[in-house]
Amino acid sequence: MKYFWTFFWTILLVEMTVYVVSSMTGAPFVLETGLILGVVASILIIVVSMIIPNDPIENH
Repeated sequence: MKYFWTFFWTILLVEMTVYVVSSMTGAPFVLETGLILGVVASILIIVVSMIIPNDPIENH
């Protein structure tokens, strides 16, 4: 379920960012651009979260 919510919120936030940036630059809004960037960002977020260790540190 956490992967679904990661995907959902990443897509939503990237789409909003693409909309604002395209509006500010005067370019037309293209939905597919946001979807592609959102999927790539979701995959990167999931991969990075798998790489980072979750074990407690014994000595500081």
